[in-house]
Amino acid sequence: MTVARSILLFLLAALAEIGGAWLVWQGVREHRGAAWIGAGIIALGLYGFVATLQPDANFGRILAAYGGVFVAGSLLWGMAFDGFRPDRWDVTGAAICLIGVAVIMYAPRPA
Repeated sequence: MTVARSILLFLLAALAEIGGAWLVWQGVREHRGAAWIGAGIIALGLYGFVATLQPDANFGRILAAYGGVFVAGSLLWGMAFDGFRPDRWDVTGAAICLIGVAVIMYAPRPA
């Protein structure tokens, strides 16, 4: 159950951070205005909070592993909202990152 909870928290963190950054991007680069920027700032704050809910207590481990989730999630976000089509190298790199997440977070460690 702890691994499932951790994965869910990583997904929620990715949604908040990537979504927040995208909202700020839309507000600034696509000239959608202050409401989009403000919503993005709130979402980015939620990301910071969600990351603290991970069962592992090691900040460095959580953020290092989250980096891999961020890489894969960013590609998926681009596909869903910006028409981005990753090539095989994007997909390969994201898969490598997710393998890294699994090793960092879920490898057996002594108690």
